[in-house]
Amino acid sequence: MKNPSERRTIAGVALNKTLLHVQPTPGSTGMVTKIITQHLGHPKSTLMGWVTQSLMKRNNRFLEENAVRLCEIQADNTVLEVGFRPGLGLQEAVQYLTDPRGKLLGLDYSEYMHKLARERLRDHIASGKVRLFQGRVESIPLPACSVDKVYHCNCHLYWPDMRAGNAELLRVMRPGALMVSTLNLDYLRWGRSLGFLQGANVEPKPYLEALRAAGFTDVHLEEKYDKGRKFEAIFATAEK
Repeated sequence: MKNPSERRTIAGVALNKTLLHVQPTPGSTGMVTKIITQHLGHPKSTLMGWVTQSLMKRNNRFLEENAVRLCEIQADNTVLEVGFRPGLGLQEAVQYLTDPRGKLLGLDYSEYMHKLARERLRDHIASGKVRLFQGRVESIPLPACSVDKVYHCNCHLYWPDMRAGNAELLRVMRPGALMVSTLNLDYLRWGRSLGFLQGANVEPKPYLEALRAAGFTDVHLEEKYDKGRKFEAIFATAEK
């Protein structure tokens, strides 16, 4: 019987091979791709959940760090990350909030991701600098006009109602507040071509339209580069 560490290593190797080589049969994404996609949308405390969050840590850190950078967070801001997953973006953003008035808030649907992020940010949570909420973007437990900056990385792909989610983000944002979302379209399209992310809104156009429909202004997508790596960033302003 292999120990948990060995099982996780084997599963991780198997998953990477799957991501690199699997070709779904016509008309079917395959059982493995379905399971992985489900865990990407709602990671759970299972072996596959552990593997999925490990992939998130490896692949999303770059996007998380750039989302935080592009938000231009000020020391006294109140900042919200939606879909914080293992807490990499939270860990990056809290460094900017050096003023005692600065606050970092996080919202995620997954209980497992809450556990990982609480462990990662435990000192900042204990000090009151960081607060984490479990829930859906359509119902954010914050008062209206209370947030200066919002950022997220890929999580809108899994929102069941993008217009409702964006309307709720707009509600909690102060007039003139900035929202930034980062993504890697080439990587997402590649994953989709292998049969992953079925049901997810991979292309940016529906999200841009949902932002405008919710009432955001200056909604646009920009191609960005950092350390020679390309990614995309979506910007929107909460004009009220």
